[in-house]
Amino acid sequence: MIEDSNQTPETTAQTVVDPTAYRFRLQDIFLGAQMLFVAFGALVLVPILTGLDPNVALLTAGLGTLVFQLITGGKVPVFLASSFAFIAPIQIGVEQYGLAETLSGLAAAGAFYLVLSLLIFWRGPGFLTRLLPPIVTGPVIMVIGLSLAPVAVGMASDAGETYGEGAALGVAAAALLATMLTALLARGWLRLVPILVGIAVGYLVALPLGMVSFAPVAEAPWFALPNFTVPVFHLPSILFILPVAIAPAIEHFGDIIAVSAVAKKDYLRDPGVHRTLLGDGLATTLAALMGGPPNTTYSEVTGAVALTKTFNAGIMTWAAIVAIALAFIGKLGALLRTIPAPAMGGILVILFGTIVVIGINSLVQAGQDLTQPRNLVIVAIILIFGVGGLSLEAGAFALEGIGLCGLVGVLLNLLLPQPTEEEAGLEP
Repeated sequence: MIEDSNQTPETTAQTVVDPTAYRFRLQDIFLGAQMLFVAFGALVLVPILTGLDPNVALLTAGLGTLVFQLITGGKVPVFLASSFAFIAPIQIGVEQYGLAETLSGLAAAGAFYLVLSLLIFWRGPGFLTRLLPPIVTGPVIMVIGLSLAPVAVGMASDAGETYGEGAALGVAAAALLATMLTALLARGWLRLVPILVGIAVGYLVALPLGMVSFAPVAEAPWFALPNFTVPVFHLPSILFILPVAIAPAIEHFGDIIAVSAVAKKDYLRDPGVHRTLLGDGLATTLAALMGGPPNTTYSEVTGAVALTKTFNAGIMTWAAIVAIALAFIGKLGALLRTIPAPAMGGILVILFGTIVVIGINSLVQAGQDLTQPRNLVIVAIILIFGVGGLSLEAGAFALEGIGLCGLVGVLLNLLLPQPTEEEAGLEP
């Protein structure tokens, strides 16, 4: 065989095509729409629960995903959308300070991710895990779920007495059962959308009971701008929200590790966790500036990536474009607001309980003895301060609940002495 003398090993290497490199196909638009469909139920659930505009959430999820892809060089196949960790802080913040003021705290949370990404770039990813080990983040995540428990029960039992407790519990039970059975027994794509199935079943059961009114849908225009809200700088809100951002930052590591395992690529190194965290932070701040909830990577979409073997991040770009397009459909936002509270409450029983379990699981995986005095003190104080709603106030300064227990946990972990080998139950 005659070889081409002009072809060097270098030029040969340049002709090799990365099999995961993105090349546009018409079907990619539909694949992107499917990815959005997987995330849709959880995406719109957060704004509905917190009083934000679902259309703004759709728009900021799409824009946030595009920002993330830009920061990470289009290498990571993830979709960013509404973060559950901020539900309780947003609800409390809106009640105490107002929506615009709370949004300033959410914008600051995104800036906090920027600081963390710079520290990780400087000191390496191990820095954050040393500062925020599972013995701190696990209980904080548990507090987030436990503090939301009254919200789920109140919505499921119709605490506002709008429909009657019996009818409300029936709808909630139907939504809960549908979500549970879908998560346990469904196969393929259906297993990835248990929230969406639960909402649909709860909605259908609520219809003949007179819990749904389509008047807002009829009055809404087909096309309309989302209801944007501009943040107002408010220091108490910022100090209240910032500590809450600790837990989602740690969870971000788990999400990136999961998608790395699915795609068989080390995204912690390329593009680097400092870039992925920066992408999350910028997307969160952008969302807050427009009146949307904070953004985070969605594990549901990671499951869809594993199922379909679509590892190209370009698919997520199309999911983002579809989300942006849907954000301007006025009737969609009106329809989402007609979902009765009991249907949402039934689903939230599982979702908020899942947050607690994630926190417990992080402690179990850490393999530490929780009855060891140092660990016992840290976990006990975080849980009681957080669930009990302890508040510290000094003039305009206020720190309470999740934010306070997170900060206290970090300080205790830094200040309390590490146990000796004998105290830890290890052989000398």
